[in-house]
Amino acid sequence: MSNHTTRHLGNKIVLIGAGDVGIAYAFALINQGICEELAIIDIDQKKTTGNVMDLNHGVVWASGPTNVTVGTYDDCTDAAMVVICAGAAQKPGETRLQLVDKNITILTSIINEVMTHDFDGIFLIASNPVDILTYATWKISGLPKERVIGSGTILDSARFRSMLGDMYDVAPTSIHAYIIGEHGDSELPVLSSATVGGVSMRKMLEKDPELHGRLEKVFEETRDAAYTIINAKGSTSFGIGMGLARITRAILHNHNVVLPVSAYLNGEYGEDDIYIGTPALVNRSGIQRVIELEMDQHETDRMKASAAQLRAIKDRFYGPHADHQTTT
Repeated sequence: MSNHTTRHLGNKIVLIGAGDVGIAYAFALINQGICEELAIIDIDQKKTTGNVMDLNHGVVWASGPTNVTVGTYDDCTDAAMVVICAGAAQKPGETRLQLVDKNITILTSIINEVMTHDFDGIFLIASNPVDILTYATWKISGLPKERVIGSGTILDSARFRSMLGDMYDVAPTSIHAYIIGEHGDSELPVLSSATVGGVSMRKMLEKDPELHGRLEKVFEETRDAAYTIINAKGSTSFGIGMGLARITRAILHNHNVVLPVSAYLNGEYGEDDIYIGTPALVNRSGIQRVIELEMDQHETDRMKASAAQLRAIKDRFYGPHADHQTTT
């Protein structure tokens, strides 16, 4: 068993992978003063050294002090979190699921190296396909499932809220709506549980059936936003960087907040033994519990289809209902 409960871990973060997403995340961490130490590991040592210098120069104007260093795997020993943004990036026209073979190979090497340095904190995975790679991290690391978290649909849900805010001319913070399922093409919006300024979207749909079509169009723009951004600038970075920072702040500061992340299902939504995007209560222990949303039959069917697609890929590598030594 892990000695996580008896071993003191501060708020040091090790970031592995300093590409566009990793550096956007690092920049968000520093601006918000989320952690005191940030060690960055990347195969491009020269560029990493430059990024570390550049980030440290910005700390002067940040909301709190952060010591940013060029890291090594030795830094994992006393890290509270290891955040993985490494891997092959999604190319124009490529789906996230098409990245699975090459990125599992990269991830396996990284996780094995981290664990040989006695890491006993929380993994946060952003590399794609995030749901599959989060499951792989859990299997490879041997850590309890609640301490292995994927970024899941944190960005998809933010995009959806942003676009709904434009539609209703309401601040996105006044809209509560989740995208769940795969972080990818089979994801779905849960309108049955959504509210706009406290008003139930389900009741709005009952009063105005034509609203279905407009909302489906907003969802499609949400789902396809990554393709639009990648075609325009080569990668998505700022939105996911901010989303990762929000998850990190919830963990390190013990916020007990519900966020849409990739979490392990153990009967929720009628599914088990997969990681998938769902609201979950997040705090200093990691995922405290999965929040199962109320859904109509159409949403339930779409969730099952999304889970089945992820399960088929997961089973290629680990088989159905694979046993694990620390499923507590």
